[in-house]
Amino acid sequence: MCDQYEPSKALAIAKCKCPQCQSGKMFNYPFWNLNKFTEMDTNCKVCDLKYEVEPGFFWGAMYVSYFLTVGLMLVLGGFILWVSNGKADFWDYVIPIISSLILISPLTYRFARVFMIYFFSPIQFNPDLAKK
Repeated sequence: MCDQYEPSKALAIAKCKCPQCQSGKMFNYPFWNLNKFTEMDTNCKVCDLKYEVEPGFFWGAMYVSYFLTVGLMLVLGGFILWVSNGKADFWDYVIPIISSLILISPLTYRFARVFMIYFFSPIQFNPDLAKK
């Protein structure tokens, strides 16, 4: 019982792992490598799953990225409003929100693709393919 693999969908999403085996990495380089953070294999190196289920599948990730970005803007704007007791100037909102969006854009790009493949594709976890 102790050596059995227990899948965690949330952990696999957080680590950007393959949705089928939850072992293979979806991206080749870490997100802080700004020259290559977008590079991802076409197939999983562990289970050989083709990530792009249909041509143009990841175009839908733009909408997921938009949702993540707007959510971040609303949360950050609300936090600034709460901290300043409603007395923040226009630039007190714009500068922190825009700078945080620029800094977090490699992560929103990645997680938009990961959310897209986990929640909007027919791919399911297969415990037989999981690396022990």
